[in-house]
Amino acid sequence: MALTESYVAGPTTPAVREMTFGDLLRKAAEAAPDRPALIAGLPDPALRRQWTYAEFYREAQRTARALLTRFKPGERIAVWAQNIPEWVMLEFGAGMAGMILVTVNPAFRSREVEYVLKQSRSAGVFVVNGFRGNPMLETVQAVAKNCPELREIICFDDWSAFIAAGDDENITLPAVSPDDPVMIQYTSGTTGFPKGALLRHRGLLNNGADTADRMGVDPGDVFVTTMPLFHTGGCVCCVIGSVSKVATQVLVEAFDPALVLEMFGTYRGNAMLAVPTMLIAMLEHPTFPTTDLSGVKAVCSGGSTVPAALVKRFEEELGAPFTIVFGQTECSPVAAQTRADDSVEDKANTIGPPLPNMETKIIDPGTGKTVPIGTIGEFCTRGYHVMLGYFDMPDATKAAIDADGWLHTGDLCAMDARGYCTVEGRLKDMIIRGGENIYPRELEELLFRHPKVGEVAIVGVPNERWGEEVAAFIRPAPGAVIDKEELIAYMRASLAPHKTPKHWFIVDAFPLTGSGKIQKYKLREAWTKGEMAPI
Repeated sequence: MALTESYVAGPTTPAVREMTFGDLLRKAAEAAPDRPALIAGLPDPALRRQWTYAEFYREAQRTARALLTRFKPGERIAVWAQNIPEWVMLEFGAGMAGMILVTVNPAFRSREVEYVLKQSRSAGVFVVNGFRGNPMLETVQAVAKNCPELREIICFDDWSAFIAAGDDENITLPAVSPDDPVMIQYTSGTTGFPKGALLRHRGLLNNGADTADRMGVDPGDVFVTTMPLFHTGGCVCCVIGSVSKVATQVLVEAFDPALVLEMFGTYRGNAMLAVPTMLIAMLEHPTFPTTDLSGVKAVCSGGSTVPAALVKRFEEELGAPFTIVFGQTECSPVAAQTRADDSVEDKANTIGPPLPNMETKIIDPGTGKTVPIGTIGEFCTRGYHVMLGYFDMPDATKAAIDADGWLHTGDLCAMDARGYCTVEGRLKDMIIRGGENIYPRELEELLFRHPKVGEVAIVGVPNERWGEEVAAFIRPAPGAVIDKEELIAYMRASLAPHKTPKHWFIVDAFPLTGSGKIQKYKLREAWTKGEMAPI
């Protein structure tokens, strides 16, 4: 039945799984004990350690017991590292020990990591010596004096000594409920300092499993994990999604297009999740045409605008079904997703319907009322996936989750009569020029289709007369030379004059969050400070 109001409920099957991380891993180990579960996808094949599901489960149990020799159930344990297998062991081990894992971006510097450790009131932190020139262990040691609740710093170099305490099988694991908190994930920081979303077993477990279902991942597939583990895209959609399918997971330490393509060729990879910037880098890499990608059957993207031209190009060149996820950390993280058998048009232009056992509505941000079909408003979502709240931030929690349990995402969307939504931008990104609402997504989609444009971000910048003006920040396609007048004429052929960017800038690369989202506020700040030279 065609909808008239912008409200839709997702399917009721499969039912919500009342399970914990430990339950999920135990079931996988029972189902396929000898199947490879985790492979360290390092550049040097000699260093590629791997674990079967039986070994993975045993190691997670050892990790849980070792944690209980140092920490109490309910305490918060931070992890600051790139994508290493021990990170995944901690994810399941902390869940089985009834502890809360606090994930930290490996790119953070001292001020940022101190903020996370203090705000989360972490009792311990697991940290690598350093990564990509960032002296992480040294940084933690320096900021520890400012973190009064931090009593343990454990370097991953000493992992063997740490986990040996878990050999004592007399240590009893606590009872853990699906409703218990298991993780604090910090929001991506596209608009400033992050908040810690407190997430529970039920939300993360079902979300990872439902996402893999809709992607089209089959039991026993090979899933190449390219997303960073500190982000829900990595530790939920990839890790939990893989275990829910008892899949073999090839864990890439940090995204590198050549290495990811090699992993697909070597291990006959079937599935992956990647943000658009990763997919673009893979498509543009010289080894892409010669890599055997015939095993690929499920590719998923999200995290930022996925231009229609990219969807079509990737699906055509890869010959694999493509799905798009939409959500945010606060909803564990996926709230809507296209289906593998949706039309190319739906995959290119919508984010699909809600996942099972959740609801979506689009509201007028001013009145809070549900808007008619086709009307742009704020995307709200409700269900098992909504976070418990922002850790130690009751006011921010109250502002985000209303009395009826709806999470107000701040995303601008419109719903069609089938319940499929299109993304029009962020409430904070919407440009108001002389009283006219301009949605950056529309402009970005159009510009991305131009062959000379590699990536683009549309940003509102202050203007005394109009309030805001439209600015376009462009990374040229490889070898292309941008001609501003050519692009203006191109835009004018399709859009009203007031939507045409007034300011044009060339960038070599965009400032990104750790999860691959463009930080538009940094572009706006650079413009305000006069650091951007116009074309």
